[in-house]
Amino acid sequence: MTSADSSKALSRRKFLESTSAALVAVASGSALAQETKAPRTPNHTAPYESEPGPKNPQLDDQNTSSNWSPETDAGGQPPFKYPFSFAHKRIEGGGWTRQVTVRDLPISKKMAGVQMRLIKGGVRELHWHVGAEWAYMIYGQARITAVDQQGRGFVDDVKAGDLWIFPGGIPHSIQGIGDDGAFFLLVFDDGNFNEFETFLLTDWLHHTPSEVLAKNFEVSSEVFAKVPPRELFIFERDLPRDLAEEKKQAEAINGGVPNPFAFFTDSMAATKVTKGGQVKIIDAKNFAATNIAVAIVTLKPGGLRELHWHPNEDEWQYYVKGKGRMGVFAAGGRARTMDFQAGDVGYVDKSTPHYVENTGEEDLVFLEVFPTPHYEDISLAEWMAHTPSRLVNQHLETGEEFLNKLQKKETVIAPL
Repeated sequence: MTSADSSKALSRRKFLESTSAALVAVASGSALAQETKAPRTPNHTAPYESEPGPKNPQLDDQNTSSNWSPETDAGGQPPFKYPFSFAHKRIEGGGWTRQVTVRDLPISKKMAGVQMRLIKGGVRELHWHVGAEWAYMIYGQARITAVDQQGRGFVDDVKAGDLWIFPGGIPHSIQGIGDDGAFFLLVFDDGNFNEFETFLLTDWLHHTPSEVLAKNFEVSSEVFAKVPPRELFIFERDLPRDLAEEKKQAEAINGGVPNPFAFFTDSMAATKVTKGGQVKIIDAKNFAATNIAVAIVTLKPGGLRELHWHPNEDEWQYYVKGKGRMGVFAAGGRARTMDFQAGDVGYVDKSTPHYVENTGEEDLVFLEVFPTPHYEDISLAEWMAHTPSRLVNQHLETGEEFLNKLQKKETVIAPL
């Protein structure tokens, strides 16, 4: 081959290589990396940071990580936050309810959440769902009941911090019995769940001919003359009888359920405690009835839920108390940070890395909920600690001394 031929071949190869690289860049979304970024200034006073015209200062102040995102954020990662304050509230005589589903938060494909308030004596009527109902008591006290497939009964009282699970198809009820009733969170393992389209006892009987009811129960049809003409949904009634008496009635003949549907979190020690906070993990290993796992996380001011991801399922979050921010890395150069406060819902796709940091002056308490019986996570620090230090250093150039000092067990909550 002549030198001219070699030169032509080299030029052609360079052309093909550069063209291929450009196509790969576009296909992989690495064009996001070309996003130009001007440096942030203190108090955001640079001309390119100005915000002329009308704005919403209240929302801006609550969402500084969106309004003035960290310089590490990039690309078009969709929102992963929705406040319950935006949800329509259905108000009834015994309380109220509102929901956040995939219709409100499109990323929330596998789970939906409901806030419910019951006054003292307020009843969420006897009903059931296709999917499982997991609950966290936020305030007050409630009486819950259920009956399983074998006619075994369950009745118990739950208070703030306690959990319950009603598997799909299991009929149940909830009644506020605290001095000021109860307020709680419900989570369902279906993003398309609709709280206003559940199977209700009154609604079913109202839509069943009275002669069929009479034949079914072998009584006169007059027995059903006062069945309400519409669903009761949430209504006020007298308080239930003594717990022991109602337990005895529910468990007659067939006995009680083998695995209680309630879990009392104050009876368990924290799964992990550091100076930065603590976490309690409740899944099928310590709550046999559940098919939904949860981590109840408490971060002290400045505390960090370490960089990690969950390899087995999506994560649905609820912020119970305090203020924080979550940073999510979605691959392809996409990353976004959003601020959260009490009453907000967050969502992270399976295997997507993230962290949560307390940015307030009081404890941040939030729930990590998963539509699976078993909790799993992978810590960035633990992964690096168990990978040969030379290999990791060849990637990051942090020095092997730093890598060799990493904890061999995940921290979960970074110490302050």
